[in-house]
Amino acid sequence: MDETVFLQLVTANQGIIHKICRLYRNGTTDREDLFQEIVFQLWKAFPAFKGNARVSTWMYRIALNTAIASFRKKKPDITYPDALPDLHEEPRVNEEQALRQDQLFNAIARLDDSEKALITLYLEELTYHEIAEIMGISENNVGVKLNRVKNKIRKLLTT
Repeated sequence: MDETVFLQLVTANQGIIHKICRLYRNGTTDREDLFQEIVFQLWKAFPAFKGNARVSTWMYRIALNTAIASFRKKKPDITYPDALPDLHEEPRVNEEQALRQDQLFNAIARLDDSEKALITLYLEELTYHEIAEIMGISENNVGVKLNRVKNKIRKLLTT
């Protein structure tokens, strides 16, 4: 196992882990704990990574599975903040855009775990094939579920 290569991969793709942590945990401490757990699970899985998939696909799959599994184990009390934290990688251009982004993330936070994972991967502009690979479902099922999630988000945004 090459620790240096692993650390470079995590550093280069840490945005993936931070996004998952932001979606599945509310508090800073909980996010940090989840980040550490995801990195630990990545480290455990690293020897088996053969490079058949893109690194980001492999990381998303492990990060989402870890977030969902740890969420189910702990069953923390969830309180949703009125506003999401500032996203360091995406500067906000204006008030209207900031408001729309906050509304979208608040709607996403109200989805169930699998819906949240699906829409997150879609917003990251992954292909249906990549989403299917990460989530362990067929590409056809990705399309069907994605349409349902989009409709659900539309309803959440209009109510």
